[in-house]
Amino acid sequence: MVAPCDVPVGVITGDNVLKLLQHAKDNGYAIPAFNCTSSSTCNAVLEAAAKYNSPVIIQASNGGAQFGIGKSIKDKNACAAGSVAMAMHVRTVAPYYGVPVILHSDHCAKNLLPWFDGMLEADETYFAQYGEPLFSSHMLDLSEEPDEENIAICVEYFKRMAPMKIWLEMEIGITGGEEDGVNNEDVDPEKLYTSPEQVYSVYEALSPIGSMFSIAAAFGNVHGVYKPGNVTLQPERLLNHQAYAKEKTGSSSDKPIFLVMHGGSGSTDDEIATAVKAGVVKMNVDTDTQWAYWDGTRKFVAENFDYLQGQIGNPKGPDAPNKKFYDPRVWIRKAEESMIERCGVSMEKLGSKGTFTVKKPADGSLPVYNFKPVSHNPLKDAVEGVSKMVAGVMGK
Repeated sequence: MVAPCDVPVGVITGDNVLKLLQHAKDNGYAIPAFNCTSSSTCNAVLEAAAKYNSPVIIQASNGGAQFGIGKSIKDKNACAAGSVAMAMHVRTVAPYYGVPVILHSDHCAKNLLPWFDGMLEADETYFAQYGEPLFSSHMLDLSEEPDEENIAICVEYFKRMAPMKIWLEMEIGITGGEEDGVNNEDVDPEKLYTSPEQVYSVYEALSPIGSMFSIAAAFGNVHGVYKPGNVTLQPERLLNHQAYAKEKTGSSSDKPIFLVMHGGSGSTDDEIATAVKAGVVKMNVDTDTQWAYWDGTRKFVAENFDYLQGQIGNPKGPDAPNKKFYDPRVWIRKAEESMIERCGVSMEKLGSKGTFTVKKPADGSLPVYNFKPVSHNPLKDAVEGVSKMVAGVMGK
């Protein structure tokens, strides 16, 4: 039995994110990161975390954020605003579930950097008011760019994020398949495997700035429900990345790098376990929970078909009302219940189930508006502190 990590409940940021992910790496489990597109899916993930005693990561993709604000909104800041709206919802409700939550944004390709900039602007504004960023972490996915450009852009953004202690996730090497408009179905199979040298080059560039970063290294993984016909998943390659980094840095740890797994759909339990043993602390889950959400609705409709053909009229009589069946709160709840169970499957496979004892607040103890501004400017203090640290490291 793993001793729970001593972090607060609700959205965690900064040192608590590092503490939780280090706890996961040290104790051989990974935290599932679920893509959410609505308050309903966020709530389902939070309920699952409480039910299965697990920390959890809630993440927004660019497309999910667009859906969150409304598909009809075409403003250039729509996706950033949609992400912020989801973040504020999670921050408001998460403490009631009694589990720690990492609030994250998913794949950001080069053409989506304005979205990333908008979220960072929100982080900075929130940090100045409340002493912590709005989000816990963000991901840059510049894997389609040359490695040098990929890493250089990550370095510049990490310098901006470090003063707020925002975790950076980056990707080097390409995850196959298709997700959220990024299509790598026809990519060269060799690009689906990242080399130890590539991984270490990221570590070498980012570590002088800070320790709060993770690397999504490709090892043949694929987004979606299909597998590439000529590619084999090879999670054992991740052990080579760790061994190479240990040798280069002289680290006392066998797993000096925080790794992330994408494209887990269709992976075997053994492949997932091997990845976690190699230092994977986060695995993205989207396709399977999308199906689970729909499947809960599908089953409800199939079981109650005759009560869903009109507002009035069902097997009980031509004038019998059907409101108790078509009320969205009824069938959406069935979708949530199905998604909750599938979230639990991921928590079981990744070993996070049972690693945190739920700490639900006493009834009525939480303030309804749980946001307390600080009197000084923590962003200015943090920027000055990190600037001095980086200058000192670079001057050695």
